[in-house]
Amino acid sequence: MLLRQLYLAHFETRKFDKAHEVALQALELDVLADVLHQDAARAALAIGDLDSALIHLRKAARLSPASRRPFHLWTLGSTLFLTQRYEEAISALERASRWGTNDKPLYRAHLALAKIAAGHVVRDLQETTDMLAHAPCGQGYGRFVLGHLAYAAREWRAARRYLEAFVRRAESSKVAMAIALEPELRMAKATLGKMSEN
Repeated sequence: MLLRQLYLAHFETRKFDKAHEVALQALELDVLADVLHQDAARAALAIGDLDSALIHLRKAARLSPASRRPFHLWTLGSTLFLTQRYEEAISALERASRWGTNDKPLYRAHLALAKIAAGHVVRDLQETTDMLAHAPCGQGYGRFVLGHLAYAAREWRAARRYLEAFVRRAESSKVAMAIALEPELRMAKATLGKMSEN
């Protein structure tokens, strides 16, 4: 736990190389390996090492107990989505959706978003969107997904409402969470910018 606190201290002060180093040291203890692989992945992403981050995220999913596996698969899928590796994202998000329980509406909606980005036809899109909009998981990260689904459906008002809510919440998050959400914030702001141009 002390190593994890040290990791967070480095991460929150944007010393990402040191944070990654500490996460790798903590992994040697072989305790909560899936959580520590997730930490290592965040630090690796922050220093621009996507390949290392994906390895850590895949290990996190493989080593995790069943209760945490959907989250790790979703994180893998969302990372692949943000890097426009849509087919790989679809694969990870399909598995997250299959394993998911409480956050299943988020995983299903993110899967639909990845399919749309890959050019696939998505059936039951309205039902998927409605399920997320009415689920507790639709209030946080779910707004990022809902905003982009609304944007894809050319529902500008809803897209703007969801994305602005996501941006406000993400920017007021704890430091580590705000840093981890920077790629999503960039994408949300870019989408809001596109709507302003129209």
